[in-house]
Amino acid sequence: MIINIYTCILLFFLYSFLGWVMEVTLKYIELKRFINRGFLIGPYCPIYGCGAVLITLFLQRFINDPITLFVYGIIICSILEYTTSFIMEKLFNARWWDYSTKKFNINGRICLETMIPFGLLGLAIMYIINPFFLKILDKISSKTIIIISIVLIVIFVIDLVISLFALLAVRNEGKLLEKDNTEEMSKRVRNLLSKKNWTEKRLTSAFPNAKHVGIKFKKTISAATGIIKDKGTKIRLKEEETLQLLQEEYNKKKDLIKKKFEKK
Repeated sequence: MIINIYTCILLFFLYSFLGWVMEVTLKYIELKRFINRGFLIGPYCPIYGCGAVLITLFLQRFINDPITLFVYGIIICSILEYTTSFIMEKLFNARWWDYSTKKFNINGRICLETMIPFGLLGLAIMYIINPFFLKILDKISSKTIIIISIVLIVIFVIDLVISLFALLAVRNEGKLLEKDNTEEMSKRVRNLLSKKNWTEKRLTSAFPNAKHVGIKFKKTISAATGIIKDKGTKIRLKEEETLQLLQEEYNKKKDLIKKKFEKK
């Protein structure tokens, strides 16, 4: 099968999903509980999809040389992982993985322990998964493949926009998180989304000035409410003072009448 843009899109989503399943499974085995290892809402890890597509596009020429394919698979995936870690840390003030405690690591972003599996995954992609998946795609019409690709892209873009705004909002909450904190970031995002509706969050992130205007508006409303309350308090005080004066006047007249009767 000829690899075209739509094939690459489907390969991207296939491996993004498989990568997410692998990450979640490994964490479940380690911690005995579910952790969403993706930074997006949906069940996919785009870094795996990107790595698989790059391997498919650039290493096809080495299909008959497994050793070269293995080495280049390590190189491509390691560069991708390091770059992704660096960019995400700068964007979101947090790290989704940290290999600082492992041997032969580079700035905690990549390590030898993960490089070897990258090479093995590259071999699995080229010799097992791709041939199997591409045979299935061969049986599907081009029109269906295009429709599926477009639908997946639309869903992914919506997810990406929502997740990016949420994560950028979380980024502004505090300092850099140095450890592997996928779960912590996911919790922060969930807390943020539970406190703010999507429209408010999106406008606040997209239009910072509108946020300031909103704050001023709220302050104005609060001030106006305070004035109204203050005036209401003054009115109530005047009413109470009037009633007190009337009561005092009534008591005085009552005492005078009482004294007159006593004299008689």
